[in-house]
Amino acid sequence: MNFRFPESFQTSTIQGVPDRIRRATSRQRLIGGIVLAVLAVLLVWWVIGLLFPAAPKKPPPEPVVVGIAARRNITVVDHTIGNVLADNTVQLTAQVQGKLLTAYFTEGQIVHAGQLLFLIDPKPFQAALEQARAQLAKDQAQLVSLTNDEKRFTALAAQGAVSSQQRDQAVAAAKGAAASVQSDKAAVDMAQLNLGYTQIRSPINGKTGPILIQPGNLVSANGANPLVVITQIQPIKVSFFLPQNDLPRIQAQMAAGGLDAVIPMPGAPGGSEKAKVDFVGNTVSAQTGTIELRATFANTDLRLVPGQTVDVGATMQKLPNALVVPHNAVNVGPDKSYVYVVQADKAAMRTVSVIYDDGTDEAIKGDIKPGDKVVTEGQLRLAPGDAVTTKLGSGVDSQIPPGAQ
Repeated sequence: MNFRFPESFQTSTIQGVPDRIRRATSRQRLIGGIVLAVLAVLLVWWVIGLLFPAAPKKPPPEPVVVGIAARRNITVVDHTIGNVLADNTVQLTAQVQGKLLTAYFTEGQIVHAGQLLFLIDPKPFQAALEQARAQLAKDQAQLVSLTNDEKRFTALAAQGAVSSQQRDQAVAAAKGAAASVQSDKAAVDMAQLNLGYTQIRSPINGKTGPILIQPGNLVSANGANPLVVITQIQPIKVSFFLPQNDLPRIQAQMAAGGLDAVIPMPGAPGGSEKAKVDFVGNTVSAQTGTIELRATFANTDLRLVPGQTVDVGATMQKLPNALVVPHNAVNVGPDKSYVYVVQADKAAMRTVSVIYDDGTDEAIKGDIKPGDKVVTEGQLRLAPGDAVTTKLGSGVDSQIPPGAQ
């Protein structure tokens, strides 16, 4: 069955198109042509895009900062807090009673052993000494007389001129006089000693504190209040505590030649002072689980003061020829530590284990070689195989070794 439009429709429609085209202005025809051309171009572009898809753009290389891995000797240091202790402290008191006349030093002065510090009024003690000497002289003269009597009575008794009783009395009197002379000598020595005690001298080298009893006051022998306190500060000790877990390393280092204690000291050569640990406690504290160590410092510049709190670094172990990278190069993952190494301008991940970290550098073990460039900044944006551009930052070595480019 064939379908056909009515004749009247065909004739009117076909004949109307040319008429409308003829009636359109030249401007309308131009616009229509442009629209048809644009549609044709878009259609062709769409077909080409389907047949030949464009390759995805590569991301630009990630900029990163790198440091250089190197080998060097590392000293393992444990850091803790220490307290400065005086090696010796003396509370100076009077040993005799009297009026305190003079102080021969200023408060805070460095004094030396044997130096005169105070004077107690010596006049009463000088008088007592003279009295003891006079008594000694008197008894010595008496002893000479009684000794001569003893000799005479002994000779007469041998001849039967006197009785044995008289002889014995003469002998006893001579011995009594001899004992009195000995007692007098002791009294003279005691008087001399007390006279010497009026001059109060420093028993140690040290630094004086404030004068606690001023001249003019009456002081008593062995009074409750000292005249002054002297503290020895050259040398001086620093006490610090380390965990009991460090005991094996402490013992090994002490056996290997000694353990050093280092105190930061601005202005000192190297910025610190070092001394050997000369005391390791014999017990571990049950309360803290730590053991005490002490080191003696010369303290030549007097900057360490008893009671002061200081930072102490204790050298626990030596790591010769250790592989070291900057601290920021080591990243901690869920189950491992890793480092990004730049090779041929691409990032490669290397698993490592940290041996020691001092906050600036880390001694590590892993598939890292001296001279390798390790990423210290920008690693959070990286994935293995990413292209990178590098900039040398601060690290273990400021120069890239030959062959590490």
